[in-house]
Amino acid sequence: MKNLPLHIKIIIGLLAGIIYAFISSALGWNNFTINWINPFGTIFIRLLKFIAVPLVLFSIIGGVSSLNDISKLGRLGAKTLGLYLLTTIIAVGVGLLLVNLVKPGKFIDEQQQLKNRIEYEKWVQATDGVEGVKDDKNVLTDPEYRDQVEEIASDETLAKAERHAESAVVKEKMASAEKAKDTPPLQFLVDMVPENIMLSLSDNGLMLQVIFFAIFFGLSLAIIPKETAKPVVDFINGVNEVFLKMVDIVMKAAPFFVFALLAGVIAKMADTPAEVFEIFKGLWTYSVTLVIGLAFMAFVFYPLLITLFVKKLSYKEFFKNISPAQFLAFSTSSSAATLPVTMECVEENMGVSKNISSFVLPIGATVNMDGTSLYQAVAVVFLAQMHMVDLTFGQQITIVFTATLASIGSAAVPSAGLVMMIIVLQSVGLNPAWIAIIFPVDRILDMCRTVVNVTGDVSVSTLIAKSEGELPKYS
Repeated sequence: MKNLPLHIKIIIGLLAGIIYAFISSALGWNNFTINWINPFGTIFIRLLKFIAVPLVLFSIIGGVSSLNDISKLGRLGAKTLGLYLLTTIIAVGVGLLLVNLVKPGKFIDEQQQLKNRIEYEKWVQATDGVEGVKDDKNVLTDPEYRDQVEEIASDETLAKAERHAESAVVKEKMASAEKAKDTPPLQFLVDMVPENIMLSLSDNGLMLQVIFFAIFFGLSLAIIPKETAKPVVDFINGVNEVFLKMVDIVMKAAPFFVFALLAGVIAKMADTPAEVFEIFKGLWTYSVTLVIGLAFMAFVFYPLLITLFVKKLSYKEFFKNISPAQFLAFSTSSSAATLPVTMECVEENMGVSKNISSFVLPIGATVNMDGTSLYQAVAVVFLAQMHMVDLTFGQQITIVFTATLASIGSAAVPSAGLVMMIIVLQSVGLNPAWIAIIFPVDRILDMCRTVVNVTGDVSVSTLIAKSEGELPKYS
């Protein structure tokens, strides 16, 4: 067991956690799992998160201060943002193409779709300032649907949907989305500049402010005389090595922590294995469609892109190098928590220079959400389809732009995608409370899309290192 590679140990931990969770729920041990095993998973995420912020801070300062050519920083920034933007647009495009081909919302019973359409039209009528989607259907006034409308009016389905919309989780996400939607167009630039760096360091959601400070500090350090900067640079590099060693120590226990995480996630979903399967039964077409799109990005698009430009790197070796970060991303559902391990995989396994990885990866963990953006496209069109709402080509283009822009401001924490989805739903005249429909399966699917987010970060950093001549292992 000691001689097994880390990614194999993590896989064993993942499988053991899933198997244990189903056994414990069948035997009625869910409370024990949640109270006595799940806390170790929470501790694991906290350990990685508290390492992530200082690691980002000292890595970026060290990388920027070591640049001999300051103009290189601007070039790196342009390449990084350009590639991240391009891959995000491609991800949204893949999602839209897939959901329009498969049409997962059409697999739902026609009677249920009609109920959903009535619910949607009533919502449009009752909500001020909402015009809804303009199409040829209006089942509330169409004589063809009169009998069905009367029958459905007393049905419990609508009341159940309204209760979902009033749930605390949905209200919380909608309040966050409303706040994000009302911000001025350049607010993200204002938010990048910290008022108090100590406050920024204490909040994982303010990672962009930490990055801004680190770049500014490193740039200033590179400009002042070398003899003045040397003690500070030595201190920063020494502290950075300490945090890297902390990552190594934490990762030795990663298989156990991953076991605890997976066991806790499944135990919280339902009381019995049958209930877990029941949750996915109603949304299986949506879940399968989304997973196919995410798998295409992670196992086809990124490797193809990498092997096209880095010819000495094989498909198999690419995944062998980054698999610990991928499995950890799946376990934690957080790009920020995975960041320390992602940096280690990229530097030690891929051979990307520290100058590149310390700059590109922290930005990616904050603004690059390819998996989350693809999920926005699939989920929004699926929800429209199951409500018999036909989105036009123009509305789907709106989804591309809204999902891309929303991903830039998305925090690198679990379920931030739900907040983004509310903004995207509102942009095309759909009911934001529909997030309650897909919420039951969101936690598991969030794990899958985080893998795509992290794989995208790794791919972009590798491509940039290759373009800058700083990938000696595969040159």
